[in-house]
Amino acid sequence: MLSLSLILPVFNERQNLEYLVPQLYSVLENKCQKFEILVIDDNSTDNTNDLMNLLTRKYSQVSHIVRAEDRSLPISIYDGIEKSQFSNVMWLDADGSMDADSVEVLISKYLEDDSKYLIGSRFVEGGGYKGQTPGSNNLISLLKSIKNSEDSFLAIYLSIFFNKFLRLITSVQINDLTSGFIIGNKQHIKKDIFYKSNYGEYFVYLIMDLISQKRKIEEIGYYCKPRNFGSSKTSNNIIRLITLGIPYIKAAYLCKKNLKTS
Repeated sequence: MLSLSLILPVFNERQNLEYLVPQLYSVLENKCQKFEILVIDDNSTDNTNDLMNLLTRKYSQVSHIVRAEDRSLPISIYDGIEKSQFSNVMWLDADGSMDADSVEVLISKYLEDDSKYLIGSRFVEGGGYKGQTPGSNNLISLLKSIKNSEDSFLAIYLSIFFNKFLRLITSVQINDLTSGFIIGNKQHIKKDIFYKSNYGEYFVYLIMDLISQKRKIEEIGYYCKPRNFGSSKTSNNIIRLITLGIPYIKAAYLCKKNLKTS
């Protein structure tokens, strides 16, 4: 059986956490010998603290850690890694896009071979981007699903294009370089990757560094769910989305250059 620390970096995700934490707890109880859920909170302003007081009293393996420093997704994740009890770590977004069923699939695959790093991927067999469902990927149902959520159709399609572009730059066989959904052993994960990153580009640095270390990486398909509550941390504005994408492109070029010279 597995001992696992699951890390949830959050900022203003109270409504999603109310559903997600109990669901994840149930999965981990079933799949793990020992486990913990670490909610790393970037000082939320939506009463996340009140909810977490209730959840930590109800669920003994849930911890709520509030960061007083400047808000940072990558540093929040690394804070969780540093504070984790177990060598096996997993993290994912807390917006509900990576649901408990997808977490269970990744853990089950990891139990088969814990020498790998497994990425939850939207762009391999068995996966799909927000609004898609298994066996029903027509445009009308996709548009309806996104319209009824808090997500942006523009952001979703730019994400698809963007990941293809990153793969072209890096020349690696990883389809979802912006996933942010991973399980593996923390001993090969380097601190500087998170501290030199501003947002999700840390994942490009991380995966490319694991490749340079010759670690085994496998993508496991999952269907990314539309956001039900709260607002996206990205934007519906195309200029803003492109601006957010520049650090990813820089990371891809730097990592490709480092791979060539190593």
